[in-house]
Amino acid sequence: MLNAQDNELMCRVGPGTPMGEVLRRFWQPVLISEDLPHPDCDPKEVRLLGEDFVAFRDSDGEIGFLEALCPHRRAPLFYGRNEEHGLRCIYHGWKFDAAGACVDMPSEPAQYEFSKKVRPIGFPTREWGGIIWAYIGPQDRVPELPELEYCRVPAEYRNLVKYNQECNFVQATEGDIDSSHIGFLHTRLDQKTAPASKEMLWRVNDQAPRWIIQPTDYGIMLAAQRNAEEDTYYWRINQWLMPYYTMIAMDLEQKRGHGHIWVPVDDEHTDVWCVIWSPVEPLTQAERDGILGGPNPHISSLDPSTGKLRATKSNHFLQDRHVQRTQTFTGILGVREQDTAVVEGMGAIADRTKEHLGTSDSAIIAMRRYLVNSAKAFVEGREPQEPYDGGLYRVRAWSYELSRNIDFMESDKVRELMGTMVV
Repeated sequence: MLNAQDNELMCRVGPGTPMGEVLRRFWQPVLISEDLPHPDCDPKEVRLLGEDFVAFRDSDGEIGFLEALCPHRRAPLFYGRNEEHGLRCIYHGWKFDAAGACVDMPSEPAQYEFSKKVRPIGFPTREWGGIIWAYIGPQDRVPELPELEYCRVPAEYRNLVKYNQECNFVQATEGDIDSSHIGFLHTRLDQKTAPASKEMLWRVNDQAPRWIIQPTDYGIMLAAQRNAEEDTYYWRINQWLMPYYTMIAMDLEQKRGHGHIWVPVDDEHTDVWCVIWSPVEPLTQAERDGILGGPNPHISSLDPSTGKLRATKSNHFLQDRHVQRTQTFTGILGVREQDTAVVEGMGAIADRTKEHLGTSDSAIIAMRRYLVNSAKAFVEGREPQEPYDGGLYRVRAWSYELSRNIDFMESDKVRELMGTMVV
């Protein structure tokens, strides 16, 4: 259980809030590169940490990330003309370059040079790993980009999809670090008799994993132990990286990576980035297609025109009670729809004072403590250190079958495996 004060401290992300200011010390993923597909394309509206912005790609391909409203009369720049190396407001023609400087002011006499008196309204941007990043924090403290593995592999080795979820970023994130729920929420009823893999059978047979929680310089390593064979344990080691990155253990071959980014739009909305990648080879078309289609899609109801799910609280996430009785634990199609149903169902910001947490919630408790302590440290004048060392993010999640005689925290074998996590 979290007290009401700490819950507020952890969840509020707007300007001037402690958590909001901690988050503003990091680069923020704001768009997939294809959202701005070519020079002088249509601009995009972006809402981030309770503030509104507009993004555009200029004539040279440079990314501009500007305050949403023109500093003249506060007209929305989203409606502007993207032309000749700048975004021009449709109200009086003021034009801003990718850095946010006013470079033309046709509504004012040239001799007054009034444009030079208007402060820039832009923010630093980077384009890397198929992602457009923006930094909206103090300009004298620009951090390093996180050196996530999927940003460093070739484009054909990764796939990015994102959608918007109607709840706070913390409870959205919690699903990814809750290893016990996968034995329920995401299961088929025939998985014990016809499992797709031995790992799936282990997860279904042992629904109460034991945890080892290891704080790190980047966040938390989350190791869940399950019974495998008579003399072995099945270990799934997930990662939570400050402030909102998760990496999920895939199969035992370690040829694929899977994770999410949970970017706070505001206190009550989250942009969910779904990432799959391979460290060794291009993804197949079937893998890409399986994110949004197939018999067990990761996302089954994405509406590209809105960036939201068609399955919502108002239609009960298209739950099919017959399917729930005969085929799947939930009757809801789509892994993300299943998770979204439960986290949005908690309310926009979950009331954590009414929870009853058990040992299976150890990872969630650790993440909440990390976030709350980071916000409290900021209030006391201590800046977060994670954003200023991009190399901290060169880790991956992994899974392994180990002898029951091995001490996970002491074994040379485990230390050797830990070395493979650093990429």
